[in-house]
Amino acid sequence: MSVAGVRGKLSSMATIETNPQLGQQIVEDAKRYVLHSWSVQNALNPIPVAGAEGRYFWDYDGKRYLDFASQLVNLSLGHQHPRLVAAIKEQADKLCTIGPPMATEPRSTLARLLAEVTPGDLSMAFFTNGGAEANENAIKLARWYTGRHKIVARYRSYHGATAGGITLTGDPRRWAAEPGIPGVVRMFDPYTYRCPAGHPDPCPVCTGAPHLEEILQYEGAHTVAAVILETVTGTNGIIVPPDGYLQSIRETCDRHGILLIADEVMAGFGRTGKWFAVDNWNVVPDIITLAKGINSGYVPLGAMVIREPIAEWVRDKFFAGGLTYSGHPLACAVGVASIETFREEGIVEHAAEMAGSFRTALHGLAEKHPSIGEVRGLGCFWGLELVTSRKTREPLVPFNAGGEAAAPVARLSKAALERGLYLMTHWNVIMICPPLTITLEELDEGIAILDDALSIADEYYED
Repeated sequence: MSVAGVRGKLSSMATIETNPQLGQQIVEDAKRYVLHSWSVQNALNPIPVAGAEGRYFWDYDGKRYLDFASQLVNLSLGHQHPRLVAAIKEQADKLCTIGPPMATEPRSTLARLLAEVTPGDLSMAFFTNGGAEANENAIKLARWYTGRHKIVARYRSYHGATAGGITLTGDPRRWAAEPGIPGVVRMFDPYTYRCPAGHPDPCPVCTGAPHLEEILQYEGAHTVAAVILETVTGTNGIIVPPDGYLQSIRETCDRHGILLIADEVMAGFGRTGKWFAVDNWNVVPDIITLAKGINSGYVPLGAMVIREPIAEWVRDKFFAGGLTYSGHPLACAVGVASIETFREEGIVEHAAEMAGSFRTALHGLAEKHPSIGEVRGLGCFWGLELVTSRKTREPLVPFNAGGEAAAPVARLSKAALERGLYLMTHWNVIMICPPLTITLEELDEGIAILDDALSIADEYYED
């Protein structure tokens, strides 16, 4: 079935039944009994979600919201995709759960399919419950394989909230967990809009190799097991590296016997218009970590996929890692259905085709709103960086320890939500990451609402 066919099927909304009293009770219970992530608990007023379909979800009052964030940039095939729902039901009738030591059809099939769609000779998968655990196991395996202990990670990064993942993370959310695991070393990011080196020509940071080489001189390349990076930075700004950057990091790693770990938890599975973001630069990492788009988050699932030389090395060794729910049958069944859907409905191709529409629409907003300092992105993965001055590039949101949204961006997000548009923001960046199945009509709808909301950001513009 074509993408258009699926879009048409999903665009007719399901029956929306209202029950405001139940919605209020759900919110009250959530605020009293649930500890919510990355939030000031007393400031929360969550939306009680009654249902969802396609690119929309709705509350118990019957108000509908266009999901411009794919929830947490994981709902790549949209809400309630019939094929994914059917896969869960079918697998539940056969086998709900079984331990990792057993071999199951969905787990084995998904591992084979991952070997088919991931680049190069990435060939063996270890399944996890999410991206953080995939990154944990990736650095553990890298240390074991190389016999070295240091990991180089970037500042503008997020790799998960587990002990290892949050230490790898460069943004301030790691502060509350410090001191973390030992051996993590920082490097700067190829953030051309705010280059930490001042972006000279050639730039040592944005080129990649010169900056990494200098770090290795100080740290001792013989002590470094791996470099881990988000191929396209996600939460910390949707930062697309310059052409040549990733290739130079790959070459530097090869020169020193260091593994390259690509965290594609957010950028993978069609988000950038390619199966994986590394495909934009024809680079094959030694380890790739996956989650989110692997099955659109319908059942928690992540994976660490390794290249053939590492797979061969580990085959006759005891793998010191495991999870009770590794390769859970329900999660893997949805993963199989997801990859089949991607292939048969041309999801990656559609994401690539939509890139031009996103670019045109977002640059159109930038022409109208001076508070937009930069538009950047690939595929269906875009960011609007908000500033108070295009000359100085002063961020609209000042840096703060907790990473909470300051008043301007919070006001903007609230205004958009009131108009029926759900956004994800981080500091002064609006993330535009709807499901990959989004239509041109839905894109126009979201852009129109965002256009109105951006007038709030313009109020703070000082030039």
